[in-house]
Amino acid sequence: MALDKSKTLGLVGFWSFIVGLIIAVVMGIVATISPAFVDITIIVLIILGIIIGFLNITAKEVPTLLLAVIALIVVGNVFAPLPGIGKLIGSILTYVAVLVSPAAIIAAVKALWAIGKPGD
Repeated sequence: MALDKSKTLGLVGFWSFIVGLIIAVVMGIVATISPAFVDITIIVLIILGIIIGFLNITAKEVPTLLLAVIALIVVGNVFAPLPGIGKLIGSILTYVAVLVSPAAIIAAVKALWAIGKPGD
């Protein structure tokens, strides 16, 4: 039994999110030790975020996504003063924010488009 196109695209979006989270956590840990591959990692996370934004985010999920992204950005470096682990948590949250920010931009544009579209 073959999967239909929407389920396949949903799975691609879901796995993009999982892979992006794994990359964000691993690079958040590694970047605090050695900042190698940071530029490539950011580009990969942005591409994954774009895929997530187009394939996974529905109109119903837009407010939750936007709120979550704002929370990530606001609290990103709040843990920095903690000795030892603060920088690590901040680095991981920064990479997660890089992953979800493109998805938030796409979702926000979709929402604005839906609001401004004539009809209904």
